[in-house]
Amino acid sequence: MLKRALIAIAALIGIAVTVNLGFWQWGRGQQRTALHDATQARARLAPLAQDALPAQIAPDDALLHRPVVLRGEWLPAQTIFLDNRQMNAVPGFYVVTPLRLAGRGDVILVQRGWVQRNFERREALPPVQTPAGVVEVRGRLAPPPAKLYAFDKEEKGPIRQNLDLTRFRAETGLPLLPYSVQQTGTASEGLLRQWPQAGSGAEKNFGYAFQWWAIAALIAILYVWFQLLVPRRQARRA
Repeated sequence: MLKRALIAIAALIGIAVTVNLGFWQWGRGQQRTALHDATQARARLAPLAQDALPAQIAPDDALLHRPVVLRGEWLPAQTIFLDNRQMNAVPGFYVVTPLRLAGRGDVILVQRGWVQRNFERREALPPVQTPAGVVEVRGRLAPPPAKLYAFDKEEKGPIRQNLDLTRFRAETGLPLLPYSVQQTGTASEGLLRQWPQAGSGAEKNFGYAFQWWAIAALIAILYVWFQLLVPRRQARRA
C-alpha cells in the first residue's frame, strides 16, 4: 500500500508541476503577443515630429518603433559599414550614418539600409550616395544596431562587426542620442531597406505549453494504465 501511495503522490506532483509549467509558458506567449501587437500599433501611428524626440528611450518605452520624420545634414565621414548583415538571405553591410538634426544641437545614428559587399575585395567600401545639405529622413525609432558575436576589442575604421554607441560617441565627439532611427522607404542611394520583420516569438511559448500538457497527460495515462488497469487484469486472471 505504501508503494502505491508514493507512486500516486509522485504522479500527482508530476501532473501538477507540468500543468503549471504549461500555463506559465502560455502566459509568456500571451505577453509576447501583446507586446508584438503594441509594437505593430505604434508603427501605424502618425510620425513623431523632430522637436518631440526625447533625450532617452528605455527598452520598453512607448515611443520605440514610432514613425519619425527627421531633417538634418549627413555626416558622411563618420559612416560605419556593419559587416555580416543579411537582407533577403544575402550577406552584406548595414550602413549607419550620423545625422546632425536641423535646429537642434544633437546627432542621431540612422540605420540607412543594406548594401551588398564586394566578395573579391572584402576591404572595399561599396558605393553609397550620401546627399549633401539638409535632407529629410523617414524612419522609425529603434535601439542601436543589434550586436553580433565578436571578440571583446575596440574596433576602428569604417568596416566593423559591431557599433558600440558609447564608444562611438567618445571616438567621434558627437553629441549622439542614445538610440537610433531605422530608415524606411523604397531603395535609394544604393541601399535596400527591406528590413527583417521580427515576429513575436510567442509560437515557441505556445509550443512549450502544449509539450508540458502532453507530458502531464502522459503521466496520467501511465498511472491509470499501470496502477489501475493492469492490476485489475491481473486480478481477473488470478
